[in-house]
Amino acid sequence: MTQFVARRVLIAIPTLIAISLILFAILHFAPGDPFGQLALNPDIPPEVRLNLRKQLGIDDPLPLQYTRWVTQVAQGNWGYSFVSRVGVTTLIRQRLPTTLFIVGMSYLIAIPLAILIGVISAVKQYSWLDNVATTFAFLGISLPSFFTGLVFILIFSIWLRWLPFIYSTHLPGTGLTYLWELFKHAIMPIMVLALLEMASLTRFVRGAMLDVIGQDYVRTARAKGLTELRVIVKHAFRNALIPLVTILALDLPAIITGALITEQIFRVPGMGSLLINSLEAKDTPVVMFIVFTYAILVVIFTLIADILYGILDPRIKYA
Repeated sequence: MTQFVARRVLIAIPTLIAISLILFAILHFAPGDPFGQLALNPDIPPEVRLNLRKQLGIDDPLPLQYTRWVTQVAQGNWGYSFVSRVGVTTLIRQRLPTTLFIVGMSYLIAIPLAILIGVISAVKQYSWLDNVATTFAFLGISLPSFFTGLVFILIFSIWLRWLPFIYSTHLPGTGLTYLWELFKHAIMPIMVLALLEMASLTRFVRGAMLDVIGQDYVRTARAKGLTELRVIVKHAFRNALIPLVTILALDLPAIITGALITEQIFRVPGMGSLLINSLEAKDTPVVMFIVFTYAILVVIFTLIADILYGILDPRIKYA
């Protein structure tokens, strides 16, 4: 196992370097100027703009800029935002808690419910519950999050006037009053993300369970006189978890990067909206931090998934 992990880490290092280089080059050659707004401001002299560009090295050749970025990152310095003139790590600390709360809560709701509904749907195949769950899953997958978000706003904010349609981090009150206000502001983006994630995972869990529920070892477990619950949980579901782990390993890094579309709809000041705004402004340091962090998390969670394969399936051995 130790050799396997070490080998995967060694493979991940050049992969991440290649990702960072390609991403940096794309941002470098992309149209736009992070200091374009300064040029429109008559109160800022041209020499001030030139000094800023020189200090930040925006006009330097690509190899020099990339080398400087790698050197700073190796020292734990992610640079400063071109737009807000704030340190990137400071900016991330301001936005990350909101994304962790919104996206994390949606995952905590969606994953257990998707597993439960998917397993029951597979065990009770073609029953009314299976038909309802399948219909719901198809609707959830087919409807994009921006449409679902707008429907939620139309119903709960405009028609019923129960919930605010703009998320706010500056909430009044303390104690239970604060928690109630937080619930009202966060429930719609959380439910939009949870419904989308639950719909796709439900279909996947159902399909994985149907693949294993008719296998010989499941029939053998029933023939031994084991209870149906034990057969489903210990023999069928454990093997169905193997492909599910792969899906979750690729989905979980989104807890850090945020939900791009949903955060824009509800004006959630999280990582997703920060990434979109930074892309529009060509704010290279911020974009590099978010996307490169996502790449690192994908590598880490994929490695964790590979390790879990060996725990879930004893037949898998790592040299």
